[in-house]
Amino acid sequence: MATDSRSTERVGVPGQRAADGRAAEPPARRRTDRRRAVRRLGMLVLALVLLCLPPWWTLLAAGTDWPPPVVAAGTAVLLAWAVGFPFLMARGHRPRSRDDRAARVADTSLGVVWVLWTCSVLGALADLLLAAAGVGGTGRARLVAAAVVLVAAGLLARGHHEAMRVPRVRRLDVHLPRLGAGLDGTRVVLLADTHYGPIDRAAWSAGVTEAVNALDADVVVHAGDIADGTPEQRRAQAAPLGAVRARLARVYVTGNHEYGSEAQGWLDRMAELGWEALHNRHVVVERGGDALVLAGVDDVTAESSGLPGHRADLAGALAGADPGLPVLLVAHQPKYVPLAAAAGVDLQLSGHTHGGQIWPFRYLVRIDQPVVRGLSRHGERTWLYTSGGTGFWGPPFRVFAPSEITLLTLRAGVGAAAG
Repeated sequence: MATDSRSTERVGVPGQRAADGRAAEPPARRRTDRRRAVRRLGMLVLALVLLCLPPWWTLLAAGTDWPPPVVAAGTAVLLAWAVGFPFLMARGHRPRSRDDRAARVADTSLGVVWVLWTCSVLGALADLLLAAAGVGGTGRARLVAAAVVLVAAGLLARGHHEAMRVPRVRRLDVHLPRLGAGLDGTRVVLLADTHYGPIDRAAWSAGVTEAVNALDADVVVHAGDIADGTPEQRRAQAAPLGAVRARLARVYVTGNHEYGSEAQGWLDRMAELGWEALHNRHVVVERGGDALVLAGVDDVTAESSGLPGHRADLAGALAGADPGLPVLLVAHQPKYVPLAAAAGVDLQLSGHTHGGQIWPFRYLVRIDQPVVRGLSRHGERTWLYTSGGTGFWGPPFRVFAPSEITLLTLRAGVGAAAG
Protein backbone atom coordinates (compact mmCIF):
# COMPACT_ATOMS: atom_id res chain seq x y z
CA MET A 1 0.00 0.00 0.00
CA ALA A 2 2.85 2.40 0.79
CA THR A 3 4.32 1.83 -2.65
CA ASP A 4 0.97 2.56 -4.35
CA SER A 5 0.60 5.76 -2.31
CA ARG A 6 4.00 7.06 -3.31
CA SER A 7 3.30 6.22 -6.96
CA THR A 8 0.07 8.15 -6.83
CA GLU A 9 1.77 11.15 -5.30
CA ARG A 10 4.53 11.20 -7.92
CA VAL A 11 1.98 11.38 -10.78
CA GLY A 12 1.27 15.01 -9.97
CA VAL A 13 4.88 16.18 -9.89
CA PRO A 14 5.46 18.77 -12.64
CA GLY A 15 7.71 17.48 -15.39
CA GLN A 16 7.07 13.80 -14.64
CA ARG A 17 5.36 11.55 -17.15
CA ALA A 18 2.56 9.04 -16.74
CA ALA A 19 2.89 5.39 -17.65
CA ASP A 20 1.56 5.98 -21.18
CA GLY A 21 4.27 8.59 -21.85
CA ARG A 22 2.04 11.68 -21.60
CA ALA A 23 2.91 14.57 -19.32
CA ALA A 24 1.35 14.06 -15.89
CA GLU A 25 -1.28 16.56 -14.83
CA PRO A 26 -0.59 18.55 -11.63
CA PRO A 27 -3.13 18.01 -8.81
CA ALA A 28 -4.09 21.71 -8.81
CA ARG A 29 -5.03 21.51 -12.48
CA ARG A 30 -7.04 18.35 -11.90
CA ARG A 31 -8.95 20.05 -9.09
CA THR A 32 -9.62 23.06 -11.34
CA ASP A 33 -10.83 20.79 -14.13
CA ARG A 34 -13.13 18.96 -11.69
CA ARG A 35 -14.58 22.24 -10.46
CA ARG A 36 -15.20 23.36 -14.04
CA ALA A 37 -16.84 20.05 -14.83
CA VAL A 38 -19.09 20.31 -11.78
CA ARG A 39 -19.96 23.90 -12.68
CA ARG A 40 -20.80 22.92 -16.27
CA LEU A 41 -22.91 20.01 -15.02
CA GLY A 42 -24.76 22.33 -12.66
CA MET A 43 -25.47 24.80 -15.46
CA LEU A 44 -26.69 21.98 -17.70
CA VAL A 45 -29.04 20.64 -15.03
CA LEU A 46 -30.39 24.15 -14.40
CA ALA A 47 -30.93 24.74 -18.13
CA LEU A 48 -32.81 21.44 -18.50
CA VAL A 49 -34.98 22.21 -15.47
CA LEU A 50 -35.80 25.67 -16.85
CA LEU A 51 -36.68 24.18 -20.23
CA CYS A 52 -38.95 21.50 -18.78
CA LEU A 53 -40.64 23.42 -15.98
CA PRO A 54 -42.93 25.76 -18.01
CA PRO A 55 -44.35 22.95 -20.21
CA TRP A 56 -44.87 20.77 -17.16
CA TRP A 57 -46.62 23.55 -15.27
CA THR A 58 -48.82 24.84 -18.10
CA LEU A 59 -49.79 21.46 -19.54
CA LEU A 60 -50.02 19.30 -16.44
CA ALA A 61 -50.12 21.24 -13.20
CA ALA A 62 -51.68 24.72 -13.51
CA GLY A 63 -55.18 23.80 -12.39
CA THR A 64 -55.78 21.35 -15.24
CA ASP A 65 -56.77 18.62 -12.76
CA TRP A 66 -55.87 15.80 -15.16
CA PRO A 67 -56.21 12.23 -13.86
CA PRO A 68 -53.05 11.09 -12.01
CA PRO A 69 -51.99 8.65 -14.79
CA VAL A 70 -52.00 11.52 -17.33
CA VAL A 71 -49.86 13.71 -15.07
CA ALA A 72 -47.50 10.82 -14.34
CA ALA A 73 -47.12 9.98 -18.04
CA GLY A 74 -46.47 13.59 -19.04
CA THR A 75 -43.97 14.03 -16.22
CA ALA A 76 -42.20 10.82 -17.23
CA VAL A 77 -41.85 11.99 -20.83
CA LEU A 78 -40.28 15.31 -19.82
CA LEU A 79 -38.02 13.62 -17.28
CA ALA A 80 -36.90 11.01 -19.82
CA TRP A 81 -36.02 13.76 -22.30
CA ALA A 82 -34.10 15.78 -19.70
CA VAL A 83 -32.05 12.72 -18.70
CA GLY A 84 -31.47 11.36 -22.20
CA PHE A 85 -30.86 14.60 -24.10
CA PRO A 86 -27.29 15.30 -22.86
CA PHE A 87 -26.18 11.77 -23.73
CA LEU A 88 -27.69 11.97 -27.21
CA MET A 89 -26.04 15.35 -27.80
CA ALA A 90 -22.67 14.05 -26.67
CA ARG A 91 -22.96 10.94 -28.81
CA GLY A 92 -24.21 12.84 -31.83
CA HIS A 93 -22.01 15.94 -31.78
CA ARG A 94 -18.83 15.19 -29.87
CA PRO A 95 -15.79 15.13 -32.21
CA ARG A 96 -14.58 11.66 -33.21
CA SER A 97 -17.72 9.98 -31.89
CA ARG A 98 -20.33 11.53 -34.16
CA ASP A 99 -23.52 9.48 -34.48
CA ASP A 100 -25.90 11.07 -37.01
CA ARG A 101 -28.94 9.16 -35.75
CA ALA A 102 -28.37 10.31 -32.17
CA ALA A 103 -27.76 13.84 -33.40
CA ARG A 104 -31.03 13.86 -35.36
CA VAL A 105 -33.02 12.75 -32.32
CA ALA A 106 -31.25 15.21 -30.00
CA ASP A 107 -31.54 18.17 -32.37
CA THR A 108 -35.18 17.57 -33.29
CA SER A 109 -36.24 17.06 -29.68
CA LEU A 110 -34.43 20.23 -28.66
CA GLY A 111 -36.40 22.20 -31.24
CA VAL A 112 -39.67 20.65 -30.09
CA VAL A 113 -38.98 21.44 -26.43
CA TRP A 114 -37.86 25.01 -27.23
CA VAL A 115 -41.06 25.76 -29.16
CA LEU A 116 -43.15 24.06 -26.47
CA TRP A 117 -41.31 26.12 -23.82
CA THR A 118 -42.10 29.38 -25.65
CA CYS A 119 -45.75 28.48 -26.15
CA SER A 120 -46.04 27.35 -22.52
CA VAL A 121 -44.65 30.61 -21.18
CA LEU A 122 -47.07 32.57 -23.37
CA GLY A 123 -49.85 30.18 -22.33
CA ALA A 124 -49.11 30.79 -18.65
CA LEU A 125 -49.37 34.54 -19.24
CA ALA A 126 -52.66 34.05 -21.10
CA ASP A 127 -53.91 31.93 -18.20
CA LEU A 128 -53.15 34.77 -15.76
CA LEU A 129 -54.99 37.28 -17.96
CA LEU A 130 -58.02 35.01 -18.27
CA ALA A 131 -58.05 34.48 -14.51
CA ALA A 132 -57.87 38.26 -13.98
CA ALA A 133 -60.83 38.63 -16.36
CA GLY A 134 -62.86 36.26 -14.21
CA VAL A 135 -62.62 33.19 -16.43
CA GLY A 136 -61.94 30.46 -13.92
CA GLY A 137 -61.89 26.78 -13.21
CA THR A 138 -60.47 23.64 -14.66
CA GLY A 139 -61.99 24.40 -18.07
CA ARG A 140 -59.83 27.51 -18.48
CA ALA A 141 -56.61 25.67 -17.60
CA ARG A 142 -57.40 22.79 -19.94
CA LEU A 143 -58.30 25.20 -22.75
CA VAL A 144 -54.95 26.96 -22.33
CA ALA A 145 -53.11 23.62 -22.30
CA ALA A 146 -54.87 22.49 -25.48
CA ALA A 147 -54.11 25.82 -27.17
CA VAL A 148 -50.43 25.53 -26.24
CA VAL A 149 -50.18 22.06 -27.78
CA LEU A 150 -52.03 23.06 -30.96
CA VAL A 151 -50.06 26.28 -31.52
CA ALA A 152 -46.75 24.52 -30.84
CA ALA A 153 -47.65 21.74 -33.28
CA GLY A 154 -48.59 24.28 -35.93
CA LEU A 155 -45.40 26.27 -35.47
CA LEU A 156 -43.28 23.12 -35.61
CA ALA A 157 -44.96 21.88 -38.78
CA ARG A 158 -44.58 25.24 -40.49
CA GLY A 159 -41.07 25.69 -39.12
CA HIS A 160 -39.95 22.31 -40.41
CA HIS A 161 -41.31 23.08 -43.86
CA GLU A 162 -39.46 26.41 -43.88
CA ALA A 163 -36.19 24.78 -42.80
CA MET A 164 -36.30 21.99 -45.38
CA ARG A 165 -37.45 23.98 -48.43
CA VAL A 166 -35.07 25.58 -50.92
CA PRO A 167 -34.88 29.18 -49.66
CA ARG A 168 -36.60 32.08 -51.33
CA VAL A 169 -34.41 34.64 -53.06
CA ARG A 170 -34.12 38.00 -51.31
CA ARG A 171 -33.15 40.81 -53.68
CA LEU A 172 -31.76 44.23 -52.86
CA ASP A 173 -29.58 46.98 -54.33
CA VAL A 174 -26.55 48.29 -52.43
CA HIS A 175 -25.03 51.62 -53.47
CA LEU A 176 -21.26 51.91 -53.08
CA PRO A 177 -19.95 55.41 -53.84
CA ARG A 178 -16.45 54.13 -54.70
CA LEU A 179 -17.69 51.49 -57.13
CA GLY A 180 -16.61 52.19 -60.71
CA ALA A 181 -19.23 52.62 -63.42
CA GLY A 182 -18.01 49.48 -65.16
CA LEU A 183 -19.06 47.43 -62.12
CA ASP A 184 -22.48 49.04 -61.77
CA GLY A 185 -25.05 46.26 -61.75
CA THR A 186 -22.65 43.57 -60.53
CA ARG A 187 -24.72 40.68 -59.17
CA VAL A 188 -23.46 39.11 -55.94
CA VAL A 189 -25.21 36.01 -54.61
CA LEU A 190 -24.70 35.30 -50.91
CA LEU A 191 -25.03 31.89 -49.27
CA ALA A 192 -24.36 31.35 -45.57
CA ASP A 193 -24.80 28.68 -42.93
CA THR A 194 -25.69 25.75 -45.16
CA HIS A 195 -24.81 23.49 -42.20
CA TYR A 196 -24.79 20.20 -44.08
CA GLY A 197 -25.30 17.81 -41.19
CA PRO A 198 -26.95 14.71 -39.73
CA ILE A 199 -30.03 15.06 -41.93
CA ASP A 200 -29.02 14.16 -45.48
CA ARG A 201 -29.82 17.20 -47.60
CA ALA A 202 -27.99 16.35 -50.82
CA ALA A 203 -31.19 16.93 -52.84
CA TRP A 204 -31.74 20.24 -51.02
CA SER A 205 -28.15 21.24 -51.80
CA ALA A 206 -28.74 20.49 -55.49
CA GLY A 207 -31.88 22.64 -55.36
CA VAL A 208 -29.93 25.53 -53.84
CA THR A 209 -27.35 25.26 -56.63
CA GLU A 210 -30.10 25.31 -59.24
CA ALA A 211 -31.64 28.42 -57.65
CA VAL A 212 -28.26 30.18 -57.52
CA ASN A 213 -27.47 29.39 -61.15
CA ALA A 214 -30.82 30.84 -62.21
CA LEU A 215 -29.69 34.22 -60.82
CA ASP A 216 -26.83 34.59 -63.36
CA ALA A 217 -24.39 35.85 -60.74
CA ASP A 218 -21.11 37.62 -61.33
CA VAL A 219 -19.85 36.65 -57.87
CA VAL A 220 -21.08 33.92 -55.52
CA VAL A 221 -20.08 34.11 -51.86
CA HIS A 222 -20.36 31.46 -49.16
CA ALA A 223 -19.95 33.19 -45.80
CA GLY A 224 -19.09 30.11 -43.75
CA ASP A 225 -20.56 27.36 -41.57
CA ILE A 226 -20.73 25.10 -44.54
CA ALA A 227 -21.25 21.92 -42.53
CA ASP A 228 -21.44 20.13 -39.21
CA GLY A 229 -19.11 17.24 -39.79
CA THR A 230 -15.95 16.48 -41.70
CA PRO A 231 -15.55 16.91 -45.47
CA GLU A 232 -15.66 13.13 -45.84
CA GLN A 233 -18.88 12.81 -43.80
CA ARG A 234 -20.65 15.54 -45.77
CA ARG A 235 -19.07 14.88 -49.15
CA ALA A 236 -22.32 14.06 -50.96
CA GLN A 237 -24.17 17.04 -49.50
CA ALA A 238 -21.41 19.49 -50.47
CA ALA A 239 -20.87 18.06 -53.94
CA PRO A 240 -23.55 20.20 -55.70
CA LEU A 241 -21.56 23.34 -54.78
CA GLY A 242 -19.11 22.28 -57.49
CA ALA A 243 -21.80 23.04 -60.07
CA VAL A 244 -22.43 26.63 -58.88
CA ARG A 245 -21.75 29.10 -61.71
CA ALA A 246 -20.38 32.65 -61.46
CA ARG A 247 -18.95 34.92 -64.16
CA LEU A 248 -16.12 36.38 -62.09
CA ALA A 249 -15.53 34.46 -58.84
CA ARG A 250 -16.81 31.92 -56.31
CA VAL A 251 -15.37 32.73 -52.89
CA TYR A 252 -15.61 31.17 -49.44
CA VAL A 253 -14.54 31.84 -45.84
CA THR A 254 -14.60 29.65 -42.75
CA GLY A 255 -17.28 29.92 -40.08
CA ASN A 256 -17.06 28.95 -36.43
CA HIS A 257 -18.48 25.46 -37.10
CA GLU A 258 -15.62 24.59 -39.42
CA TYR A 259 -13.33 24.83 -36.41
CA GLY A 260 -15.10 21.88 -34.84
CA SER A 261 -14.90 19.74 -37.99
CA GLU A 262 -11.59 20.06 -39.87
CA ALA A 263 -11.44 23.69 -41.00
CA GLN A 264 -8.41 23.15 -43.20
CA GLY A 265 -10.10 20.12 -44.68
CA TRP A 266 -13.08 22.25 -45.68
CA LEU A 267 -10.81 24.86 -47.25
CA ASP A 268 -9.24 22.08 -49.28
CA ARG A 269 -12.62 20.57 -50.16
CA MET A 270 -13.98 23.91 -51.38
CA ALA A 271 -10.88 24.44 -53.49
CA GLU A 272 -11.45 20.94 -54.92
CA LEU A 273 -14.99 22.06 -55.84
CA GLY A 274 -13.60 25.11 -57.63
CA TRP A 275 -14.16 27.79 -54.98
CA GLU A 276 -11.57 30.41 -54.06
CA ALA A 277 -10.78 30.26 -50.34
CA LEU A 278 -10.38 33.78 -48.93
CA HIS A 279 -8.19 32.54 -46.09
CA ASN A 280 -7.05 36.00 -44.89
CA ARG A 281 -6.41 37.04 -48.47
CA HIS A 282 -8.07 38.81 -51.37
CA VAL A 283 -8.65 38.54 -55.08
CA VAL A 284 -9.44 41.33 -57.54
CA VAL A 285 -12.25 41.05 -60.06
CA GLU A 286 -12.69 43.35 -63.04
CA ARG A 287 -15.56 44.33 -65.28
CA GLY A 288 -15.97 47.18 -67.72
CA GLY A 289 -12.50 48.48 -66.95
CA ASP A 290 -13.13 48.82 -63.20
CA ALA A 291 -11.95 46.63 -60.33
CA LEU A 292 -13.32 45.38 -57.01
CA VAL A 293 -11.37 43.79 -54.16
CA LEU A 294 -12.97 40.61 -52.77
CA ALA A 295 -11.36 40.00 -49.37
CA GLY A 296 -12.08 37.45 -46.66
CA VAL A 297 -11.00 36.62 -43.13
CA ASP A 298 -11.17 33.48 -41.02
CA ASP A 299 -13.86 33.35 -38.37
CA VAL A 300 -13.15 35.19 -35.13
CA THR A 301 -12.97 31.83 -33.31
CA ALA A 302 -10.18 30.58 -35.58
CA GLU A 303 -7.27 31.60 -33.38
CA SER A 304 -8.60 29.75 -30.34
CA SER A 305 -8.78 26.55 -32.41
CA GLY A 306 -5.00 26.23 -32.24
CA LEU A 307 -4.70 25.52 -35.99
CA PRO A 308 -1.49 27.06 -37.33
CA GLY A 309 -2.14 30.02 -39.60
CA HIS A 310 -5.82 30.31 -38.71
CA ARG A 311 -7.01 33.62 -37.27
CA ALA A 312 -9.02 36.62 -38.40
CA ASP A 313 -6.40 38.85 -40.03
CA LEU A 314 -7.87 41.80 -41.90
CA ALA A 315 -4.48 43.45 -42.44
CA GLY A 316 -3.25 40.26 -44.06
CA ALA A 317 -6.40 39.96 -46.15
CA LEU A 318 -5.93 43.47 -47.56
CA ALA A 319 -2.14 43.37 -47.86
CA GLY A 320 -1.11 44.56 -51.32
CA ALA A 321 -4.58 45.73 -52.33
CA ASP A 322 -4.88 49.09 -54.06
CA PRO A 323 -6.30 51.41 -51.34
CA GLY A 324 -8.23 53.32 -53.99
CA LEU A 325 -10.35 50.31 -54.95
CA PRO A 326 -13.68 49.46 -53.30
CA VAL A 327 -13.57 46.46 -50.95
CA LEU A 328 -16.16 43.75 -50.41
CA LEU A 329 -15.18 41.83 -47.27
CA VAL A 330 -16.55 38.40 -46.32
CA ALA A 331 -16.49 37.75 -42.56
CA HIS A 332 -18.65 35.05 -41.03
CA GLN A 333 -19.83 36.97 -37.97
CA PRO A 334 -21.47 40.42 -38.14
CA LYS A 335 -19.60 41.54 -35.03
CA TYR A 336 -16.44 41.84 -37.12
CA VAL A 337 -17.87 45.00 -38.68
CA PRO A 338 -16.19 47.56 -36.34
CA LEU A 339 -12.81 46.40 -37.65
CA ALA A 340 -14.11 46.49 -41.20
CA ALA A 341 -15.44 50.01 -40.75
CA ALA A 342 -12.15 51.17 -39.22
CA ALA A 343 -10.33 49.81 -42.28
CA GLY A 344 -12.65 51.62 -44.69
CA VAL A 345 -14.32 48.49 -46.11
CA ASP A 346 -17.22 49.38 -48.41
CA LEU A 347 -19.40 46.29 -47.86
CA GLN A 348 -19.15 43.39 -45.43
CA LEU A 349 -21.13 40.21 -46.04
CA SER A 350 -21.83 37.95 -43.05
CA GLY A 351 -24.05 35.16 -41.79
CA HIS A 352 -23.87 33.26 -38.48
CA THR A 353 -27.08 34.56 -36.88
CA HIS A 354 -29.62 32.43 -38.84
CA GLY A 355 -31.97 35.36 -38.27
CA GLY A 356 -32.55 33.81 -34.85
CA GLN A 357 -33.80 30.55 -36.47
CA ILE A 358 -36.44 29.77 -33.82
CA TRP A 359 -38.26 32.70 -32.23
CA PRO A 360 -37.61 34.22 -29.72
CA PHE A 361 -33.95 33.14 -29.89
CA ARG A 362 -33.20 36.19 -32.03
CA TYR A 363 -33.20 38.35 -28.88
CA LEU A 364 -30.40 36.24 -27.39
CA VAL A 365 -28.48 36.48 -30.68
CA ARG A 366 -28.82 40.25 -30.56
CA ILE A 367 -26.90 40.32 -27.27
CA ASP A 368 -23.85 38.88 -29.05
CA GLN A 369 -24.17 40.45 -32.51
CA PRO A 370 -24.81 44.03 -33.68
CA VAL A 371 -27.36 42.89 -36.29
CA VAL A 372 -29.55 39.79 -36.61
CA ARG A 373 -30.33 40.11 -40.33
CA GLY A 374 -30.55 42.61 -43.16
CA LEU A 375 -28.65 45.67 -44.38
CA SER A 376 -27.18 48.15 -41.90
CA ARG A 377 -24.76 51.09 -41.99
CA HIS A 378 -21.63 51.30 -39.84
CA GLY A 379 -19.41 54.36 -39.80
CA GLU A 380 -19.17 56.77 -42.70
CA ARG A 381 -18.59 54.25 -45.49
CA THR A 382 -19.30 50.66 -44.48
CA TRP A 383 -22.43 48.70 -45.27
CA LEU A 384 -23.05 45.36 -43.58
CA TYR A 385 -25.40 42.76 -44.96
CA THR A 386 -26.24 39.93 -42.55
CA SER A 387 -27.84 36.90 -44.13
CA GLY A 388 -30.61 35.12 -42.28
CA GLY A 389 -28.93 31.89 -43.40
CA THR A 390 -29.50 29.44 -46.22
CA GLY A 391 -29.76 26.30 -44.11
CA PHE A 392 -30.21 25.64 -40.40
CA TRP A 393 -28.18 24.37 -37.47
CA GLY A 394 -29.35 21.51 -35.28
CA PRO A 395 -33.14 21.54 -34.85
CA PRO A 396 -34.72 21.22 -38.32
CA PHE A 397 -37.05 24.16 -37.74
CA ARG A 398 -37.21 27.83 -38.67
CA VAL A 399 -39.89 29.73 -36.77
CA PHE A 400 -40.44 33.38 -37.79
CA ALA A 401 -36.91 33.36 -39.26
CA PRO A 402 -37.09 32.38 -42.95
CA SER A 403 -34.06 31.06 -44.79
CA GLU A 404 -32.69 32.97 -47.74
CA ILE A 405 -30.51 33.06 -50.83
CA THR A 406 -29.51 36.69 -51.22
CA LEU A 407 -29.00 38.56 -54.48
CA LEU A 408 -27.24 41.88 -53.92
CA THR A 409 -26.92 44.13 -56.96
CA LEU A 410 -24.05 46.57 -56.53
CA ARG A 411 -24.76 50.11 -57.72
CA ALA A 412 -22.24 52.84 -58.35
CA GLY A 413 -22.81 56.19 -56.65
CA VAL A 414 -24.86 57.34 -53.68
CA GLY A 415 -28.38 56.10 -53.19
CA ALA A 416 -30.71 54.44 -50.74
CA ALA A 417 -30.64 50.68 -50.42
CA ALA A 418 -33.67 48.99 -51.92
CA GLY A 419 -35.10 45.51 -51.72
